[in-house]
Amino acid sequence: MSNTENKSLEPASTVTEQDVIDVLYTCYDPEIPLNIYDLGLIYGIRIDETGHKVEVDMTLTSPNCPSIESLPMEVEEKIREIPGVEDVQLKLVWEPPFSMDLMSDEARLALGLL
Repeated sequence: MSNTENKSLEPASTVTEQDVIDVLYTCYDPEIPLNIYDLGLIYGIRIDETGHKVEVDMTLTSPNCPSIESLPMEVEEKIREIPGVEDVQLKLVWEPPFSMDLMSDEARLALGLL
């Protein structure tokens, strides 16, 4: 057996938190024209020690948000497209409740809150 046949079939690249954040910047809340990262909807990003499994805790602006079905699915699909990602676990959480205090300064400025 040649050396190339003995090599592991693991993906060549590992995923970084910045890779995930870059993708989250492309996901927009359909009711508020801001990306979900600056909007403060992402509560946590974890990447396992192999660098191939991503876990994300996110919320929505309210439990009655009309995009409750579509937005989490979009986020998960986009993260799965990152080279090196083998698995994505997206957890929708409601604690702490969303508040405008979670928004980035850029988001507040865009909405005229600063």
